[in-house]
Amino acid sequence: MNEPTGVAADAATSIFNLPDYRVISASLSPDGGRRVIVETDQPPGCPTCGVVASRRKERRFQRIRDIPVAGPVEVLWSKYRWYCEEPACERLSFFESTAQVPRRARSTGRLRDQLVDAVIRSGRAVSETAAAFAVSWWMVRVALNEACFLTLPDMDQLSPRMLGIDEHRFRSVRYFQDPESKAWTRFEPWMTTIVDLDTGQVLGVVDGRDHKGVGDWLFARPLAWRLAVQVVAIDPSAAFRKALRMWLPRTAVAVDHFHLVSLANQAVTETRQNLSQQVKGRRGRAVDKAWAHRMLLLRGGDTLSCRAALRLEEVFAADDPTGTLQAVWQVKEQLRVLLRTGSLDDAAAAKIELEELVKKAARPETNRLYRTVCRWWKEIEVLIITGATTGKVEANNTAIKNIKRTARGYRNPDNYKSVILLRSAVRTAA
Repeated sequence: MNEPTGVAADAATSIFNLPDYRVISASLSPDGGRRVIVETDQPPGCPTCGVVASRRKERRFQRIRDIPVAGPVEVLWSKYRWYCEEPACERLSFFESTAQVPRRARSTGRLRDQLVDAVIRSGRAVSETAAAFAVSWWMVRVALNEACFLTLPDMDQLSPRMLGIDEHRFRSVRYFQDPESKAWTRFEPWMTTIVDLDTGQVLGVVDGRDHKGVGDWLFARPLAWRLAVQVVAIDPSAAFRKALRMWLPRTAVAVDHFHLVSLANQAVTETRQNLSQQVKGRRGRAVDKAWAHRMLLLRGGDTLSCRAALRLEEVFAADDPTGTLQAVWQVKEQLRVLLRTGSLDDAAAAKIELEELVKKAARPETNRLYRTVCRWWKEIEVLIITGATTGKVEANNTAIKNIKRTARGYRNPDNYKSVILLRSAVRTAA
């Protein structure tokens, strides 16, 4: 008959499953809860000289916070002070510590890991996580800060090839009154997200949406890091372009096509609204085909079905007697064609045709749109050549909005940024 050699863990220790500890007692407390007393299963080494101790000096019980095991559990650690038997060591005695409960710790490592996973991987709010694990909000926050220190990579050690920059709103609009002049000032708390377009990881979150915040962040990066960046995708923001010209002068800048098409759609909407006021002297109503099918005007013409194309023709025939709305719509469609071109020669030819359509429309909305295209023409050429867009930045901004909604908003911007960076790093690594 074969019998296993060595010491097998008892059932209580196997169920509790705390590394480096064994259960020496389990009982019911007077209030109906459970109390588990544990102790270390191996003699510790001196933290100064490393010599393994063999003589105990005293014992005390320390209450430690741990994950719920089949419900809430009160965990007491039977903690010993040991003699250091090395004569040359200056330390005479020491309390034992483990990887799960280091020195001066009051909670287990697996509890801190569970707290971080609940906030970062499961997307739960810090307050909700604290309530679920019966710990304080501050403990969850400290666990997140520790995870940021251990998990987040050094930005200066990375070498991104393509960057994306876009802004998002940190908090709702606020108004402040000057105590002397009694004048109210509108304050919009914006933040700017900087993303690696190859991996989709958020590299930085800076305050504001002007050139200073982005410029200071880029200036803090090493010169080799900045020289490695080849393309940066932005929306049509003069502030971002100014920061890039200052600190990344050799880097190609691409403007995002979604924002340009959005400007064209805005021109169509403004034209429809102005024509309704000029022709009918009122706003659009449900009886007006231009208002009833206003979203149809914003769709891509090449994506319309046969029925949708017929409805669009009815709009132009019924509510556009001068052909102005159709002319502006054609400008919008030509801009979409321009942004889909695959070479600079095709783009230049499409731009000439766009200019002719703008002159034909003779509207201030299309003139403003064409001036924007001319002002950002170099960035449009980079977009056509590289295809770099801010799509991954917008995806991260959507995830950031979910973080903000889950937590019902953040008051501390540092805590806000740490959750954004940590969640992005964890999901990118996965």
